[in-house]
Order: sequence, then structure tokens, then C-alpha cells
Amino acid sequence: MYEISPYHLVLVAFGAIIIIAYWLPRFVSGREPAASALLIGLGFLAFGWIPGMPETIDPIALPKPWEVISEICIVVGLFGVGLRIDKLSSRGLWKPTVRLLIVAMPLCIAAVAFLGWAFAGMTLAGALLLAAVLAPTDPVLAGDVQVGAPLEGGEHPVRFSLTTEAGLNDGLAFPFVYLALGIAAAGSLTGAVLTEWLWLDVAYRIAVGLASGVALGWLLGKLLFSWPRKNPLADTESGVIALAGVLAVYGLTELVEGYGFIAAFVSGLTLRRQESNHEFHTQLHGFSEAIEHALTAVLLVALGAALPALLPALTWKGAAIGAALLFLIRPLVGWLSLIGTFEKHRERAVVAFYGVRGIGSIYYLGYAGSHAELTNEAELWAIVAFTILLSTVVHGFTAGLAVDRATGQQEPA
Repeated sequence: MYEISPYHLVLVAFGAIIIIAYWLPRFVSGREPAASALLIGLGFLAFGWIPGMPETIDPIALPKPWEVISEICIVVGLFGVGLRIDKLSSRGLWKPTVRLLIVAMPLCIAAVAFLGWAFAGMTLAGALLLAAVLAPTDPVLAGDVQVGAPLEGGEHPVRFSLTTEAGLNDGLAFPFVYLALGIAAAGSLTGAVLTEWLWLDVAYRIAVGLASGVALGWLLGKLLFSWPRKNPLADTESGVIALAGVLAVYGLTELVEGYGFIAAFVSGLTLRRQESNHEFHTQLHGFSEAIEHALTAVLLVALGAALPALLPALTWKGAAIGAALLFLIRPLVGWLSLIGTFEKHRERAVVAFYGVRGIGSIYYLGYAGSHAELTNEAELWAIVAFTILLSTVVHGFTAGLAVDRATGQQEPA
């Protein structure tokens, strides 16, 4: 007897949503990041009205799937971002990135944590967790403002800064997540919590992530291009090695308690230095980019479908915090931290404003929900979901054009 399978309907809906979201922007500008907001919106329209559907994929009730899928997406994305960068030689090129990482990001975290605690009435741990979760800019959704694929160039200082910031701040936000969880477990910020955080979560784990990324990226490069010299693995032209390599790098780094996100990005940078003009880098990047885009699309559609279960917990104060981060805190802090780094005000303004929020925030909150009992978890998810939605709309529809005008370049193909 013929019957309609709900499972097959879900597959049809997911496929149709993703195709439509990437197809519709072609009538306007052809900029793919515009699809991000459409994926969330169409996910809401297609699934949000189905009885029980939002609750079925609610990240509050089921944080682990969200954590795992977003984790793989970020790891592959960070590796691909590392492969994108053709040149590392100029110190001046890195100056804005360093400012964004060591000045702007901590100040953004402090500002959002203060608002969460003093304005929204959250606990100290909850406010710090919210700030840490919202801290990283997204290496996947920010593709429209980044440098081009390997060997394509397009490495204007604006694009370079936004690319390298997104590549490193996912890992550098993790210490603040750990600090929030440590405060929650101890009940307050004690000397013991702070001491352990500084030597373990900041010093040791960052150092191991950097060292592991360099060492394993070098080893992966040798396996691909040099050993054996007359029959290298790169000759297979199989992009799946990108996935295998970065998963091994990430897993090994995490096993020794380092930050795998940092290692994933640094390994991509290191690998890119070996046989830097070899076309196989383009194949590795293309394969990793295809995976990250596929996983990102699924996550954004699922986020849209889950919105009816998440947004009821959103208060006007929570929405104000998300909006303040995107329109006030990040632009202002970014602008101040970048004093003396760009010749043109427009370039500085674009880098300060376009801190796209996305998959990293989903991962960190999913991770926290899987590893601890969170106070105000529903409110945290509501603020994060709202902020991602707002960022994909505002940044997604404007970033490419703004960066083109600031750099005087067309976006990388």
C-alpha cells in the first residue's frame, strides 16, 4: 500500500531548501553568504509549523548532535582557511589580526559578559559563557570577505585580516568557555579556578595547539609531497586526504589536551608552505570547502527549524545584547583596536564591523550543554540563535559589497 514517508519528506524539504537558498541570490548579486539567512528562514518556514518538529531537534534537549556536526564543520573549515593563505611573510599584514585577537576579542567578551550580568541579570558564569560563545567570528559564513582559494590571490589586507582572525579566534575563545564552566562548577571565581585556568586552559592548551598544528601540518605535507619522492600521495589527486588529515590533526591534538581548532588552522597554514605552488592545494581546499558548506547548510536549516522551540525564551534584554554586540560593541572595539593599522578609514571600518557570528557559537554552546548543567540554558540558546540570525541577515547581504568597495577589488571567485 502506498504511503508517504515522513523521512523522505524531510529529505525532500532539506534538499529543496538548500537549492532554493543558493539559487535565489543569483537573481540579485550571486553572493553565496546571502544564502545563510535564507537557509535559516526557509528552515523555519518548512519545518517550524510541523507539530513536534522543533522539539525533535531542540539543541537544549539534544545538544550532542549539534556539538558534533558543528565541530566537524569548524575543523574542516579552519583547515581550509589555512590553505587559502598564499603569503605569510609581511609582519605588517599580521598586525591587524593580532590586535583583533588580543585586544578586540577580550574586550568584546568583557563587554558582553558585563551586559549579561548587570543588564540581563545572569549569573557570572552564565554571562561569561554567553560572551565566550558569541566571541568567535565564523570561518565558514565569512567566506565572502576572505582571501581567495589557493593560488588565486586576492590577499588584500582587509581580506587577510578577516580571514586570519576567523581562523584563530575559534580556538582562542575556548579558554573563556572553560573559565565559565569552571566558575559554574566552583560556584564562584576562586583563586584555584583562576590559577588552573591560566596555566592549563590558556598557556598549555594554546601552546600545544600551535605546536601540534605546525608539527602535524609539516608531517602531512611530507606524506603528501615528499614521501616517496617519485610517487607522492599528491599524485592521487584525491581531496579526501584533506578530511583525513585534518581529522587526524584535530584528534591527536585533543588527545594531548591541546586546542584542536588552533591546530587545524595552523596545520593548514603549515601544509600550504610545502610545495606552495602545487595545484593539489587547490583540490584539498575545494574538497574541504564542499564538506564545510554542506554541513553548514544542514546546521542552518536545522537552526531555522528549531527557532520555534528556542525563541520563546528570548527576552528583549537578550535581543538587545545580541544587537549591541553586532552594531555597537564589535564595531567600536574593533575600530579602536585597529588604530594605526590601516591607511584608509573605510578599510578599518569594514574589518571592525564584519565580525560574522555563526557555527562556532553553535558548537561552543552545544559543547557546554553536553558537559555541564547550565543555568538559563534556554535563554542562552535563544540569544545565540537570534544573534546568528541577525548576523546572517545584516552581514550576509552586505559584506561582499562592502569589502569590494573597501579593497577596490572584486571578491575572489
